[in-house]
Amino acid sequence: MSLSRRGVVLLAASALLMAGCGGGGGDTGAAPASSANAKVTVEWWNISTTEPLKSFWVQKVKEYQAAHPNVTIKNVPIENEAFKAKLSTVTQSGKTPDLYTTWGGGVLKQQVDAGLVKDLSSEAATWLADFTPAALSAYQFDSKTYAVPNDIGMVGFWYNKKLFAKAGITEPPGTWTAYLDAVKKLKAAGITPIALAGKEKWPGHYYWAYLAMRVAGLDALKQAAVDDDFNKPDFVTAGAKLKELVDLQPFQKGFLGAGYGTPDGQAAVMGNGKAAMELMGQWAPTVQKDAGKGLGDDLGFFPFPAVEGGKGNVADAFGGGGGYAVGANAPAAAVDFLKFLSSADIHRQTVETGAVLPVLKGEESIVKDPNLSVVATQLAGASGFQLYLDQAYPPAVGAEVNDSVAALIAGQKTPEQVADAITQVAKSE
Repeated sequence: MSLSRRGVVLLAASALLMAGCGGGGGDTGAAPASSANAKVTVEWWNISTTEPLKSFWVQKVKEYQAAHPNVTIKNVPIENEAFKAKLSTVTQSGKTPDLYTTWGGGVLKQQVDAGLVKDLSSEAATWLADFTPAALSAYQFDSKTYAVPNDIGMVGFWYNKKLFAKAGITEPPGTWTAYLDAVKKLKAAGITPIALAGKEKWPGHYYWAYLAMRVAGLDALKQAAVDDDFNKPDFVTAGAKLKELVDLQPFQKGFLGAGYGTPDGQAAVMGNGKAAMELMGQWAPTVQKDAGKGLGDDLGFFPFPAVEGGKGNVADAFGGGGGYAVGANAPAAAVDFLKFLSSADIHRQTVETGAVLPVLKGEESIVKDPNLSVVATQLAGASGFQLYLDQAYPPAVGAEVNDSVAALIAGQKTPEQVADAITQVAKSE
């Protein structure tokens, strides 16, 4: 999806809802220094291709341009997977858009190391202070800030309460064994247990990542980034646990060719009541409604279950957020426009659309949607937070995680082969 995705948060997610004074953005009307007397265009690549943000950003661009008649904001929304491919191509040529979506982590770090990203630490110091530390941490390296967050959240299971009840499941499963049992009950009731976008790969990596967290623990995932070793028994066990699920054939027919936000993709299957669950981030209800009909009051949320005997804490969350980086050669207007988007007033409006969760201090009360409130509550009580693996690790390693896990789900790789393939790529980086 245009989301997915998928950002980075390396601190405890409890900081997400940290109380504090409201704020953000300061004066949003000051003219950008470099464009005070000349026409300037800011090219803004983002992944808001679905409602409500698609139209919301169009309106905000109009408002900004009305206040800054010498500035043209070229709003370029690009679907998530296409965005990644397009951005990779331009960064390999040594360029970036003026302002663009980033999820932080290893991908942003490579862009920073290549000198492609503006250091915002000093230029944006006065308004960076308004963000929660957890939200900012994804975009900070060596005590410098290279992007500004716009969203934060976590991945968990979104489920259809009506289909759960039809299958005789009285409460969301709290352990992996209970989860597998729920899948069996759903199948026995003639219900497709899980919707999955097998074609896009990144949704499948959520399963392996969470199982690695529950089996091996957060420290093991962090250590693997240091010693480049995913061949350890716990990572193989994570794959074996996923294979237990795959062997139950829980996904919708044709899932290997399914996209995420397409009319016949994962979100639509879930939103149209054709599957009982999907493992997805906080944006899921919005995309379910956009791609399908949406479930309304029948939609519920539960965290990824514990794995019996695992070293991980069941209260550890997995996910990330989304933010915006400024290209190293972007005009000053790009930073000013980002300041406008990040102001307390505009971000409050963004949160009120229901498409994002707060990243500014003191905004937690804005979240009115009951499902998003559940996510926010889970985050508030999280004992630790792990960034999406395809963002936390260097791009080649993250891509291999996605590819190898997809191969396991397709029955083309064993758990041992998945662990070894990721290790080999990590060691070659």
